[in-house]
Amino acid sequence: MPIDVIIREVGPRDGLQLVKKFMNTDTKLDWITQQVRTGFKEIEVTSFVPPKLMPQFSDAEEVIHASNNLSRFTASALAVNLKGGVRALQAGTSVVNFVLSASESHSQSNARISTEAAIQVCYELIDWQKQNAPNSKIAVAIATSFGCPLQGTVDEYQVSKIAAQLAEAGPAEITLADTVGYANPSQVKRIFKAVAAEVQDVPLVAHFHDTRGLGLANVVAALDSGVQKFDASLAGLGGCPFAPGASGNIATEDTVNMCETMGLRTGIDLYALMQLRKRFSLWLPDEALEGRMIKAGISSTFTQTRSRVHSI
Repeated sequence: MPIDVIIREVGPRDGLQLVKKFMNTDTKLDWITQQVRTGFKEIEVTSFVPPKLMPQFSDAEEVIHASNNLSRFTASALAVNLKGGVRALQAGTSVVNFVLSASESHSQSNARISTEAAIQVCYELIDWQKQNAPNSKIAVAIATSFGCPLQGTVDEYQVSKIAAQLAEAGPAEITLADTVGYANPSQVKRIFKAVAAEVQDVPLVAHFHDTRGLGLANVVAALDSGVQKFDASLAGLGGCPFAPGASGNIATEDTVNMCETMGLRTGIDLYALMQLRKRFSLWLPDEALEGRMIKAGISSTFTQTRSRVHSI
């Protein structure tokens, strides 16, 4: 059936990057497999970063190889430099999400280079992909698009300028990321509309954190601005290790519930997703798990959306 809103699960990557205890590869693959069965079409399954810095992703190649054997979904992965991006492509990753930062301070902290230099690396990675892995795609995410804990305010014009430069390279999509949960709905509308005017036909994606309780409100603001794809993490796991104060993503189960009750089709079986969510306390007993749906449950009035609703 047609989908109105695409929700990309980022838990196996963003959700696990702050989890110090290594989740064994079999458990990761069990998680990914079960989530695909609930209807997810894309999951960011790992990160191609130096294992010495993030041991959690030392099994990146193995996770990608196994995930690629699952049908009817796309396994994507994150990279923050050319070496990681090439490594991801060589491993057979269908979509590599290359991350750079709108904040100079965060760019230096996260990737050890300037924002302008990171844009040039992105160009190099896309060139390498076109020549050596034409069946794969490069997507780009602009971190700290709505504010930075190191730098403070990030100029909105700068975000639009960066997006315009990236669009010239021909990425599959551009994500605007609220890395530390600073965004508010008015700001979300303003920035997404400004960026959309610059990038023309390049699809836009939203990545929100619920650090200050505005995550789902920002999703609605982005929907109102024409965005149709969103990142979310099961149980609200996640955060950037190089951005002080960054905490959990919007919870996938809460996001699916909100969209479906608004009449927007996600293609995701919420009942099956909630069964998977209940397993998290066994997999991650030492982690703080978030989300309202696990506490409140699915409402008695809930009906999976079957027909298109023309207004939000």
